[in-house]
Amino acid sequence: MNLSKTDLNLFVVFDVIYQEGNLTRASERLHLSQPAVSHALARLRERFDDPLFERVGKRMQPTPLAQAIIERVRAALAELESTLNEGLVFEPSRSGRQFTLAMRDLLEATALPALMMHLQPLAPGIQVRSIRQNRRDLASALRSGSVDFAADVLVPMAGDIGHQRIGQQQLAVLLRHDHPALTQLWEADTYLGWGHVLVSSRPEGPGAEDLALAREGLERRVALRCQNYYAALQVAAKTDLLLTLPRDYAAQLANQQPQQWMVKPFPLPTANLELHLYWHKKALRDPALAWLQQQLLAVLRDTAGTGLTLPQ
Repeated sequence: MNLSKTDLNLFVVFDVIYQEGNLTRASERLHLSQPAVSHALARLRERFDDPLFERVGKRMQPTPLAQAIIERVRAALAELESTLNEGLVFEPSRSGRQFTLAMRDLLEATALPALMMHLQPLAPGIQVRSIRQNRRDLASALRSGSVDFAADVLVPMAGDIGHQRIGQQQLAVLLRHDHPALTQLWEADTYLGWGHVLVSSRPEGPGAEDLALAREGLERRVALRCQNYYAALQVAAKTDLLLTLPRDYAAQLANQQPQQWMVKPFPLPTANLELHLYWHKKALRDPALAWLQQQLLAVLRDTAGTGLTLPQ
């Protein structure tokens, strides 16, 4: 393939189709017509002599070749964009830039309102996408530029990934207001004597509270494992199951619905979560991302005590 005869915009289209898995959504993100996106994909298919994507139901499924080249394509696009942006001045008030943040559902519920209130007066034209990113793929997503920043608990990262502490979160236990456990002395044995709801996007494995208990040789009975806190709250409201979650988020729920919930401390005081903001170090050569980093650090430090994240 001769690079001088190749339209590099085709690779931008390739990346967006890969992310969206749908030509209609890809065309909306690219602000192109669907025929234009289809034509770009046809040109790439001809170049690579491979279909690249095959329709499976309503989704465009990447072929093995597409899966093999996607990370290199993303890394090349990110490096090219960084090169073009070096030395340029970012003007937030005039920008229509789209930024992608990786965060968990509790961060969306607690920090996004404050973040958007902060950003809207400064940069009314920008777009913010909040997505869920698997931890095992987080470093590669930051390197490729498919994710600009991530907020999560402290996890091991390679040297090219920068991070900064933005707060610490303790755990608490949420019970419905008439739960029979409220008539008992609140201690570890009481906590362990009831069934529990575990919220996790993973099909198996312990939560942060289980790891804290295991360090003390303790184990709880998980009666339900579900994927989001909304479902967990509905279950906890109608059963005797206990829900463990970040303390300040639990307090927020109890304050909003005092007739519904009671909050008790997690029985082990050492179960604290250290929270960090992550980025790829080269990304900060882009003035727009350097600006956004400062905004995120300012806002997330203020909201890091409000149920920012719970390991999933």
